[in-house]
Amino acid sequence: VAPAIILMTTAFIRIVIVLSFVRHAMGTQQMPPNQVIIGLALFLTLLVMSPVIGEVKEVAYEPYIAGQVDEEQAVELAMEPVRGYMLRQTYETDLEFFVSASGSADEMETVADIPNTVLIPAYMTSEIKRGFQIGFFLYIPFVVIDMVVASVLMSMGMMMLPPTIIPLPLKLLLFLLVDGWMLTVKTLLASFG
Repeated sequence: VAPAIILMTTAFIRIVIVLSFVRHAMGTQQMPPNQVIIGLALFLTLLVMSPVIGEVKEVAYEPYIAGQVDEEQAVELAMEPVRGYMLRQTYETDLEFFVSASGSADEMETVADIPNTVLIPAYMTSEIKRGFQIGFFLYIPFVVIDMVVASVLMSMGMMMLPPTIIPLPLKLLLFLLVDGWMLTVKTLLASFG
């Protein structure tokens, strides 16, 4: 459960969704393999989350190791930077929905009053939504290539040729020419700004 909670309260969700979209848009079934996608997503997550991790270390871990706070206080102190990160990345509409769905909207006067059980699902839905938005825009050029190739093949009367064979090298060539992986990573990192 702990790894799932850690992954779901970090940038991992958005990154892995976008990288998966790119792989599927290119039409390469398992290239790059899942392990590579997950590995890249984990390291990009570490890069994005390093300021938050540093703050958690400073405000919670070091005082806990020094014996200044107990375990429960350390967890509360560690959640503050993580909550700040999640709040910055969460859509207001998603947060409002989960606050109202919790049934205790009257008890929450400030953002600090929002419990983690409300904030985490709001953050996760926001990350999924943002990942799909970025993935959609990355998918469009590949769909255009598929449509152009299919139109050319149809106009030449080559209906028996599988339409996925011809566009794959064109999509890979385009992706390599524009340095697609670096553009994807830059887009992802900029989306966390």
